Amino acid sequence: MIKIGIRPTIDGRERGIREFLESQTMSMAKSAASLISGSLKDREGNPIECVIADSTIGGVGEAAACAEKFEREGVCATLTVTPCWCYGSETMDMNPMLPKAVWGFNGTERPGAVYLAAVLAAHSQKGLPAYAIYGRDVQDKDDTGIPADVQGKILRFARAAAAVGEMKGKSYLSCGSVSMGIAGSIVSPDFFESYLGMRCEQVDMTEFIRRIEEGIYERQEFEKAMQWVRQNCIEGADRNEKPVDRERKDWEWEFTVKCAIIARDLMEGNPKLIEMGFREEGLGHNAIAGGFQGQRQWTDHFPNADFVEAMLCSSFDWNGIRKPYIYATENDAMNGMAMLFGQLLTNTAQVFSDVRTYWSPAAVKRVTGKELAGAAANGIIHLINSGAASLDGTGMQVQGGKPAMKPFWEITEKEAADCLAATRWCPANRAYFRGGGFSSSFKTRGGMPVTMSRLNMVKGLGPVLQLAEGWTVELPEDMHRTLDERTDPTWPTTWFAPRLTGKGAFTDVYSVMANWGANHGAVCYGHIGADLLTLCSMLRIPVNMHNVGETDIFRPSTWNAFGTDNPESADYMACRNFGPVYG
Repeated sequence: MIKIGIRPTIDGRERGIREFLESQTMSMAKSAASLISGSLKDREGNPIECVIADSTIGGVGEAAACAEKFEREGVCATLTVTPCWCYGSETMDMNPMLPKAVWGFNGTERPGAVYLAAVLAAHSQKGLPAYAIYGRDVQDKDDTGIPADVQGKILRFARAAAAVGEMKGKSYLSCGSVSMGIAGSIVSPDFFESYLGMRCEQVDMTEFIRRIEEGIYERQEFEKAMQWVRQNCIEGADRNEKPVDRERKDWEWEFTVKCAIIARDLMEGNPKLIEMGFREEGLGHNAIAGGFQGQRQWTDHFPNADFVEAMLCSSFDWNGIRKPYIYATENDAMNGMAMLFGQLLTNTAQVFSDVRTYWSPAAVKRVTGKELAGAAANGIIHLINSGAASLDGTGMQVQGGKPAMKPFWEITEKEAADCLAATRWCPANRAYFRGGGFSSSFKTRGGMPVTMSRLNMVKGLGPVLQLAEGWTVELPEDMHRTLDERTDPTWPTTWFAPRLTGKGAFTDVYSVMANWGANHGAVCYGHIGADLLTLCSMLRIPVNMHNVGETDIFRPSTWNAFGTDNPESADYMACRNFGPVYG
């Protein structure tokens, strides 16, 4: 259960001041708690719980009692609220491991803004960055409502803080090691431990063979899964020059379904394995995310893990609609963590893709004889990869009458069925995958707001995030087919048009492609760039490329001390100055 602590601070002077403020101060705390718990859920679908201090906090004794309660309750962040002046350094949250925000009521009768400024100065001086929340418009002193702009900042802080809390103490599970020299699959324990509070776990890919051969999987579930696959997974065209026979294909299906079950069991364990006498295997690796190396040591001989990755990352399988997992193709842990950030902020499935090709309007016209139009008019980026594109990425779910990707608890059985019906499972290209397998093939519906992001590692600097907000684009079928055939039509395709700003990395679509830092990207439903910026500032990860409006950037107030003319440079300096939270 993810919990956020609410700290109602107050002017500690009794016999004339504190008594008149108790009700309003505690009312602010309850209003903030109600807003958070009523608006946000964790990835399991549970409301984010709020824990309020037992009393208002007027001095260090009550601050200490609050801290003890929060430690017992296991809160992952704190929000301090007040309508009045308080003694800043005596009432502030001093826990260096918890993200912090302070909401100072904007009412002229009481100097809440004065306390806010004073306590933020104390946070900066003590190296404990905090997020400032202060309404734009003055409220009446007895107004118990939360203005829309204040609500937005409270929820943005709480979403990011909950993501930090969900990652802490969890694992990233590498199944295998480095795939084809891809830098993102050179997994850095220091990054996970220092920046995310996670640990790195690793198993060799031969563990899948051991469990298959020794029967360390739930056989009843396997039979159920195979029946579901036969009924719901439609095979696509076999484009291999020398197709294998039906017997071999049937064996590959059974093999990959077993691998999917085993991959999930490796991540989070399975009590049924314990009942079968496999206690060690049944405990799992406490993994909130994982990845599979695959190429080439595995896929030159065994069926690929495309089905494994795609189904784990989807919001449904043979057991019905459930939370999506994060399972990265080619064990690209850096892209896997960008996927995890997106999932924790939205509770939706993620799409893993190669950032494959920039198609300029001129190139499209030359190849297809037709003009790009609408959102695609300035050019498009072809996102395509054989692996972990969740089937939610078809866009067959609907929200407000438009294509969407939704939290699993909002997905209907029909929408899950529609995602499956829009997908073809093509026999793998054996030039790439000598061991065979099946790759999902679909075309993402257009018109979805999405954010593509990526974490990169830079020697001497550390992790850096980049992101691009934009839209999925649906091309005319003949144009899509012509362009898609030039890559691999047996893989899932998303046509992406980033939102342009006319400057820097977003001067044009070519600039977005040219400034992308690696071969992969994580695609999340919704324009979540502002939330990613807030989350990264909590984790001390600078952002080097984004198209978020300046008024939507919400970082700790002390970031302003590093310069206000260039927020990107200030972000770099602040992250370097304060360093990783767990480092």
